[in-house]
Amino acid sequence: MMPIMPDLETPDLTSNSPAIATRIAELNRLSQAEFVEQLGAIFEHTPAIAHRAWEKRPFSDAAALQQALIDEVYRMQPDAQMQLIQAHPDLGSKAKMAEASVQEQSGAGLDRLSAQEYERFCTLNQAYKVRFGFPFIIAVKHHTKDSILAAFAQRLENSASVELETALKEIIQIAILRLTAFLTANA
Repeated sequence: MMPIMPDLETPDLTSNSPAIATRIAELNRLSQAEFVEQLGAIFEHTPAIAHRAWEKRPFSDAAALQQALIDEVYRMQPDAQMQLIQAHPDLGSKAKMAEASVQEQSGAGLDRLSAQEYERFCTLNQAYKVRFGFPFIIAVKHHTKDSILAAFAQRLENSASVELETALKEIIQIAILRLTAFLTANA
């Protein structure tokens, strides 16, 4: 079990507002299937994480739910972690992707790339996959096109083990942002 890494910029879910507390109480009452239906998309095409986290109920607050989800990622076998990483789309891709990914990439302007920018992203995506064997993952909500391109260049210099850990940290950051959006929707 690995706690959230301190260098992640995570939203504060420890200040449980009454609306979030009510949402947690509702989640605690759901069947496993209903829970997975609500939270299964938090991790890209990997509802098994929510499925296993359900067993940790009842969650005392949002932070406990968040930690239960994160713990499940770090409990996964290496091949399952790689499947989780592989479930993520290429940045700037025109391929079909989960709605949350579409919205996140759109927020960073990746749906409005010029032809040159698109080519640059395709080239970097390919170089990254060739070097590491999995897609480049970054929580785009905290980035611009330029900062993503700079991160690509910097991270292509990393070792495979560093990039594997970085990919998992970024996936967790993405999931925390999605969980926060879910818990605060209509709050």
